[in-house]
Amino acid sequence: MGGSMRSGQGGASGSSRPGGPGGAAGPGRTTAPGRTRVHVVSDVHGNTEALARAGEGADALICLGDLVLFLDYADHSRGIFPDLFGVENADRIVELRTARRFEEAHAFGRRLWDGLDRDRLIEGAVRRQYAEMFAAFPNPTYATYGNVDIPGLWPEYADRHGLTVLDGQRVEIGGRVFGFVGGGLPSPMRTPYEVGVEEYAAKVEALGEVDVLCSHIPPEVPELCYDTVARRFERGSEALLAAIRRTRPRYALFGHVHQPLAQRMRIGATECVNVGHFAATGRPWALEW
Repeated sequence: MGGSMRSGQGGASGSSRPGGPGGAAGPGRTTAPGRTRVHVVSDVHGNTEALARAGEGADALICLGDLVLFLDYADHSRGIFPDLFGVENADRIVELRTARRFEEAHAFGRRLWDGLDRDRLIEGAVRRQYAEMFAAFPNPTYATYGNVDIPGLWPEYADRHGLTVLDGQRVEIGGRVFGFVGGGLPSPMRTPYEVGVEEYAAKVEALGEVDVLCSHIPPEVPELCYDTVARRFERGSEALLAAIRRTRPRYALFGHVHQPLAQRMRIGATECVNVGHFAATGRPWALEW
């Protein structure tokens, strides 16, 4: 297992607060006796080195998905796509997607894949990434899928490394109930783990009342869904927003939008927080109570 974690979990139920500046986990930070500290990451996208350190000083790590690095929009030489097709083709597909010319991007991709065994090549590349990343997770880790993940491959690696994978399920950590909803909703990007609106809403409904609502995508709020660098709205969930208003969890934690217009906002009694683009920052978001 990569990374070390403080043993034991406190059961105190005092007020929650983010640890470290702006909620970012500080290096070497430890938790006072009788308190619980959880680190949260999302959008890991291949940053295995930082992932191995993400649980240091915490009682548990939570991962909100997107482990796979298919294409790094900041460095077009990194990821499965440029490994297969080269940087020049990566530049072109990023150009088309950024311009929101999604149908042209799909057509361009189809031409590149023509004659190749797409499923076999992608699965092989994803397996290589998963083997490294799942080995880097500390213990305990609670994780759910992102929209670019392949859930069918997770059990093999999660079981081997002792991860708890949750999707439409709850778990208690330090006396508080955390609910998890994985994946994304249908989008022009057609990523691997997008589910229908009704199926996603059913997963949210199955959680009931929780203290902390964890998802990969944000609730459907414009400021939380708009990416200021990509200059587009990512898909958020109306079901998540309705659940926040109805059940009033203490926190709603998510990722997906790498450079959000608003990183956090309060909706009623709930603090909604984008925990950050871990692939770029290498810093987990911390919650302590």
